[in-house]
Amino acid sequence: QVQLVESGGGLVQAGGSLRLSCAVSGRIFSSYAMAWFRQAPGKEREFVAGISWSGERFYYADSVKGRFTISRDNAKNTVYLQMDSLKPEDAAIYYCAANARGLYYVTTPDEVDYWGQGTQVTVSS
Repeated sequence: QVQLVESGGGLVQAGGSLRLSCAVSGRIFSSYAMAWFRQAPGKEREFVAGISWSGERFYYADSVKGRFTISRDNAKNTVYLQMDSLKPEDAAIYYCAANARGLYYVTTPDEVDYWGQGTQVTVSS
């Protein structure tokens, strides 16, 4: 059973930074495409950032390009989301996601095999 556990959420002022982490159980983490999604109240879950299983390709939603950075450490079975220049509209529950079916990258919820429980990010104006 694959488990994803997020951490690092919290309250930050607009313009500030947070770093989310997602620890993944499983012996073949290096073969999982990973991604971060978020969901604000009353809105659908949306893609934020993705990283290929190789760690060589990155994908970002237009709304976070230039501000967020996704990375992974396969030795630690962990994926990160560095969030800088945060805006009030970035406030949401952030979910870590994994595809274990061999996809090179993940950008839609349909491609996700495993979800984390989510971590709350609140941005004050």
